Amino acid sequence: MIVYSIKIQNQAMLEIKQLHKSYAIGDSSLHVLKGIDLSVAQGEMVAIMGSSGSGKSTLLNIIGMLDEADEGDYILDQVPIKNLTEKKAAIYRNKFLGFIFQSFNLINYKNALENVGLPLYYQGLKRKERQDKARFHLKKVGLLDWATHLPSELSGGQKQRVAIARALASDPKLLLADEPTGALDTTTSYDIMAFLQQLNDEGKTILIVTHEEDIAAMCKRIVRLRDGVIMEDKKVTQVRAEAHV
Repeated sequence: MIVYSIKIQNQAMLEIKQLHKSYAIGDSSLHVLKGIDLSVAQGEMVAIMGSSGSGKSTLLNIIGMLDEADEGDYILDQVPIKNLTEKKAAIYRNKFLGFIFQSFNLINYKNALENVGLPLYYQGLKRKERQDKARFHLKKVGLLDWATHLPSELSGGQKQRVAIARALASDPKLLLADEPTGALDTTTSYDIMAFLQQLNDEGKTILIVTHEEDIAAMCKRIVRLRDGVIMEDKKVTQVRAEAHV
């Protein structure tokens, strides 16, 4: 009897090939992304770094389906992302992506539970199911006791944890974090990174845009952009964040 051994590779969660993006400025054109190739496997935790004008924000907007490339291929969880209507893009964002922002982007007049449940509302879930899932994720980030509090009653770190719970609520394939520690002090930043590392340990694929070297070092891979080109893409020995809560 012949036994065949098949080695299963990590499936690519994100695949970008020869991505180009230009913007018209008056009579001229600014070439922002110049043939980006990027593959992120399921379960990776990747930092994207670059100075202002490097193209990292444009790349994040394209990955987040907030903008579209002029040329190239973008495949997310084996689904081609191209020629999307606004409605289709919104459906795909809600299905595939969880967003974490520097400014938290919580709705001020809704409490923590309502903020976390918002993506589930757009998925059409009934109120009780939304609340049950929102409570589950608030508990996961350690804030179940703060469920009825408004954002104005929360600290910066607590707001970011609510934002993470909201990002997780719809069980996204990919977490996109845009400067997630930019508005936080060092201790709170490391608490947030410790939690993101825990999520990654559980198998969540995470992409973090940051300008902070210490935050990037807490990822498993660092991609550096300059003038619309990837200058460096390397795996690193991850620095484990020490949580203080």
